[in-house]
Amino acid sequence: MRKLVLVVIDAMKPEMLERAIAAGRAPALARIAADGVYVSDVVAAFPSVTPVCAATITTGVGPDRHRIPSMNWYHRGEGRYVEYGSSFSASRQAGVLRSLTDTVYRMNAEHLAAETPTVFESLDDAGLRTAGTTYLIYRGRHEHEVAQDSALGRIVASTLFRQAILGPRELFYADLYASRRTGCRGQLGLPGARDQHTGCVGSYLVEHDLFDFMLFSLPDNDSNSHRNGPQAQVASIAAADRQLERLMHAGGGPDRFLQDHAVIVTSDHSQALVEASVRLDLALADFRIATPTGSGSVGAELALSPAQRSAMIYVLDGERRERLVADVVAAVAELRGVDLTMWLSAGADAQPEAVIRAPGGAELHFAPGSALADLRGNRWDVDGDLGVLAAHVQDGRLLCPDYPDALARAWEALRCPTAGDVLLSAAPGYEFVDWGGVAHVGGGSHGSLHRSDSLGALLWCGTGPERREQREQWTLREVTPMILSHFGLPAGV
Repeated sequence: MRKLVLVVIDAMKPEMLERAIAAGRAPALARIAADGVYVSDVVAAFPSVTPVCAATITTGVGPDRHRIPSMNWYHRGEGRYVEYGSSFSASRQAGVLRSLTDTVYRMNAEHLAAETPTVFESLDDAGLRTAGTTYLIYRGRHEHEVAQDSALGRIVASTLFRQAILGPRELFYADLYASRRTGCRGQLGLPGARDQHTGCVGSYLVEHDLFDFMLFSLPDNDSNSHRNGPQAQVASIAAADRQLERLMHAGGGPDRFLQDHAVIVTSDHSQALVEASVRLDLALADFRIATPTGSGSVGAELALSPAQRSAMIYVLDGERRERLVADVVAAVAELRGVDLTMWLSAGADAQPEAVIRAPGGAELHFAPGSALADLRGNRWDVDGDLGVLAAHVQDGRLLCPDYPDALARAWEALRCPTAGDVLLSAAPGYEFVDWGGVAHVGGGSHGSLHRSDSLGALLWCGTGPERREQREQWTLREVTPMILSHFGLPAGV
């Protein structure tokens, strides 16, 4: 059986990948596409931000089951915001040490649903050799102490992370955790250096035959695209491709490497150009809003969690929930830059149903049922205006090209136990300002339900289905089952 490498290129936009291949700047990716299967429209989870999508890639389920709701969210049990690094300014507002602890440690140890296994845990349980480079979701069965062979490691071990973490058998997380000495340095996981650290570690693991499965994370494309816009991705995709070439050369060159290794390459989401920002706090200034600092939750009615091109609003006064949800919906539904407003409501039979509202007041109500099938075969009962999602029905099937897999993604996001009461998706060209006052105007961003930042690329060779047509619509939920099937394990997650 071939070893398997999962390559995650953060925010890779299919059009930019195709442009990089056509220009001859991504030969490793071109080889994988030529030898295998290429899907140009794999659908991200919603919100289409990295923590949510990373959890879906590594578990095969949506946020309703893995419970990572967004980049920034409000922890009702602890009465505080959780900030996974929307920006350095946002992390400063939440407290840099707290943000680091939430991102590096608590996301995996506490926030990710314990009952939902990661691909590392499933493969560890089967006795396979697992390995991972720096990636948000790393939970496995093997214990790792903080690496103390650097000044950073010694400082971190004495001040921040005093507990061991559970990860794959071979784990390399920036310079914080390293299951063995490789000579590779991660420069604290800083953007611009992360891909090279992954390439260095991955090459070492290939050369010394230390894995059956490896997650090979290449995140720098995302930071480059945030800064320079998605149209600048050709250069950063080419840089990611060089690290993939490095991996192949460590395995004897592309031909020999692909004889010994199957490869899956996926985006976690895409990116869209940002031309204007949305200040959610100003739109809801008439409410008492919890703040990230000090005792900012005392007496608050709402908590606001902006996350790039998505946002969540939490109602903190349970006795007035229904009234406050209605007031919030009224306050934001006509806010310039808000495309869709979503919440859960009690249907006619008192069962929960989801509501999506568009500017102007048109609403679509839906819940799992039997009336209409989507492209993945899920069935829904639908009432209201399909124009909210620019959708239509053809031969008993719901077609929604502008908002791919919209009903399932919205339903999973709204049913996530840690999500807000009201979810927002930004209109094309807009981004919500984060708690640090940051937006990527003039650059790129992601997070929405819209196709512009929800459709990524998926490639594979040496594993998986022989044709892309074996599924009418591919989503990130397919990645973990594909990996498990490769190793002969049950894929029904």
